[in-house]
Amino acid sequence: MTPSESRDQRLHDVATIAVALEQKTGCPARMLIAQWALESEWGAKPVGHANYFGIKYDPARHKQFALVTTEEWFTSAQIKQWDAAHPDLLARLTGQTEGDSFNMLIDDRFADYDSLEAACQDYVWLITHGEPYKAAWEVYQETRDFEGLMTAVAKVYATAPSYGLLVRQIAGQANVTAAIMAAGRVWTP
Repeated sequence: MTPSESRDQRLHDVATIAVALEQKTGCPARMLIAQWALESEWGAKPVGHANYFGIKYDPARHKQFALVTTEEWFTSAQIKQWDAAHPDLLARLTGQTEGDSFNMLIDDRFADYDSLEAACQDYVWLITHGEPYKAAWEVYQETRDFEGLMTAVAKVYATAPSYGLLVRQIAGQANVTAAIMAAGRVWTP
């Protein structure tokens, strides 16, 4: 199997799960697929065994975790807050800055899952029930404004300045649309 064939297979696999979850919960398959692609390099590099979404570990919800070095964009206040809360896992500056934000390396606990499907289910739970996304999800339920949901989620989901733009670009790609259609859902922009 060539690298592009295996990428296409991974996309097909996640699209099948995403479409089923959208039908069950209303969480847009395009958004799930876009964040899966961005967070795991199209499914090639999950965190731990099967965290394809970069979901942080919450001991109240997750049974297992992986300790991983990751990049975050923090303000000075956020660096101090992180270091105070994690004295054993201090943030390290990479040297990159953008505005008042600093690119930092941190060691953090990420949820880990037994399968792609379990990771997708937790992602959908997080978007549809998680406190950080509650207001955005409620607005989406009323308006069905996909772009608005994606923008609101991206502002909270990741600290990288270009994250929202990248997620929107991936969600609009022809291969994502084709995978969703092949998985049984008629795509509408």
